[in-house]
Amino acid sequence: MVKAFAMSTRNSIALPIGLLMTLAAGPAYAQMDFSGEWTPVQDEDNTGNPYIGEFIGIPVSRAGSLRAQAWNASLYTLPEWQCRPHGAMYISRGPSQVRISKEVDPSSRQIIAWHAEWLRSVDNPYYMDGRSHPPELAPHTWGGYSTAEWVGEMLKITTTHLKEDYYRRNGVPSSDRATLTQYWIRRGDYLTWITLAYDPVYLSEPMIRSSEYRWAANQQLPPYPCTVVEEVERPSGVVPHYLPGTNPFLNEFGEKHNLPLEAVQGGAATMYPELARKIIRAANGVK
Repeated sequence: MVKAFAMSTRNSIALPIGLLMTLAAGPAYAQMDFSGEWTPVQDEDNTGNPYIGEFIGIPVSRAGSLRAQAWNASLYTLPEWQCRPHGAMYISRGPSQVRISKEVDPSSRQIIAWHAEWLRSVDNPYYMDGRSHPPELAPHTWGGYSTAEWVGEMLKITTTHLKEDYYRRNGVPSSDRATLTQYWIRRGDYLTWITLAYDPVYLSEPMIRSSEYRWAANQQLPPYPCTVVEEVERPSGVVPHYLPGTNPFLNEFGEKHNLPLEAVQGGAATMYPELARKIIRAANGVK
């Protein structure tokens, strides 16, 4: 009887302790693991190599449109541009693979930050420890300053303090007042990366885009050494650009796909299906 009582007592104590441990560990089951090597899934909306003047679907403001039209690809031959990393506004839409890793506190075993690094980017830490963003006048960087939180199984990332950069690799600019909200959604071997850009200077509305990545078990992200060289001889101080109305390449995309200039030059209206209906009506001579 004594032995049975002792065993019963031990079980009655062990059960609440085990239950508490299970409940304490419960939130971990709702969290997703994003760590690993990922390769981009290319599609018609994410080619990485847009035409000059291909701004359709981007809600550029008037200021953003004018600056995009002045862009010249020779800008990247300047010594100060050759080793410039891609910034947070563009890099998740680019053609580069990404490595995602988690930083774990050695004592609490809690994730205190996620890190993402592409082939041509800086390390992008997304802090999970509840810290606040720095003051408005703190230095801005290519990756910006990011904090993250769980929304169910999704990871929500808020990024501020970004340098002036670009949304597309054809001159669509982003300002240093822009902010970025990102969501990671994992479905097995696929990672959906959603970005919402808010830019009071170069966008007239928030811009929502999504990219797909696939887990790559054998991938190794290579190093990216960069050495500045003199690619083009030009007078000191010359910055390649086009003055308003002089860019000879702006019409190429529209002419190839038989689209009017008002569509390919972007703006908030080009994000919505009403524009397609308008183009179809115009093609059929219907007002």
